[in-house]
Amino acid sequence: MKRLAIIGSTGSIGRQTLDVVRALPGRFKVVALAAGGNTGLLAEQIAEFKPRFIYYQSENRLALNNSEFLPLEDIVQHPDVDMAVMAAAGKAGLMPTLAAVKAGKRIALANKESLVAAGAIITSEAKKSGAQILPVDSEHSAIWQCLTGENQPPARLILTASGGPFRNYPAEKLDRVTAAQALKHPSWQMGQKVTIDSATLMNKGLEVIEAHWLFDMPIAKVSVLIHPQSVIHSMVEFADGVVKAHLSYPDMRLPIQYALTYPERAASDKLPRLDWNVTKKLDFEKPDTDKFPCLRLGIEAGKKGGTYPAALCAADEIAVELFIAGLIKFTDIPRLIEKVLERHDGIANPNIEEIQTADARARRDTLGIVEGLHQCC
Repeated sequence: MKRLAIIGSTGSIGRQTLDVVRALPGRFKVVALAAGGNTGLLAEQIAEFKPRFIYYQSENRLALNNSEFLPLEDIVQHPDVDMAVMAAAGKAGLMPTLAAVKAGKRIALANKESLVAAGAIITSEAKKSGAQILPVDSEHSAIWQCLTGENQPPARLILTASGGPFRNYPAEKLDRVTAAQALKHPSWQMGQKVTIDSATLMNKGLEVIEAHWLFDMPIAKVSVLIHPQSVIHSMVEFADGVVKAHLSYPDMRLPIQYALTYPERAASDKLPRLDWNVTKKLDFEKPDTDKFPCLRLGIEAGKKGGTYPAALCAADEIAVELFIAGLIKFTDIPRLIEKVLERHDGIANPNIEEIQTADARARRDTLGIVEGLHQCC
């Protein structure tokens, strides 16, 4: 029985991870649950799974019963944890991911920002400790599965994107879209941050950088292709021109389960299957980086490297929060990020403290730019 610590258990990926655990009784023991401020749902999860360790960020005190409150880094490094599921979004996942890597754990990684911001450090520490990083993002899980059994490196990685809810939306109307509209993803059920990132295509920019670190692939050899049906999750091209594609129903429980049960493929009647009588065509198109500049900004930051990706993640996280709160327009998200990156004084080979400093400064800069705009207007 595999012993799991689920970091971000009340978020979208965390909840779906627990769905997989329920669907495969006897395969997993949830020994730790960690959440942010959603203590109501966390209390329900604690009552159901009875974890040994818990963590949460809230002034609302929970009855611990037989559980022990531990800091995140202590949880993921604990000897009773076999696998850490990193399901927290944004900056919150960085330090626990690094701690789990240093402890040599098997990590089911859904927190892309940790690899984007500190990929060089995390992958270097993983080589030292023997930690396994198993991707949960559907795109990276697809690449991982396409590469299984191959003994030569790929020539090119192709990440697919649905295009989000505004793929066919007139560019001149994007400044009037609401958060409610942006949160209606056409294919996937995801958390708010990832859903907005999908609408701006920032998600793909971050995933290009993540693929670079996961698969030791130059960013120039990682491309993005719009595929609105979301049936092909990624493709891998090899030296002879052969392309492998990974296809499945767009349901995050599929890549989550694969990461949890690897190297096995567990049968589950809870997981959906593709119906080829319904899925009758697969469309592809080039992404429009003029209409969705966040993709371009992400790739540019990845190519610059150093602390630029950390600044990118931080600025994006704040911009998305401001948009959801109704304080900026949808089209202000890339404008803010670009201004922050223009101000950023990058460090080429940063340590973790310098990455955290770059993150903090980018957050301050983002808020400062918005405050200045409100004062002058």
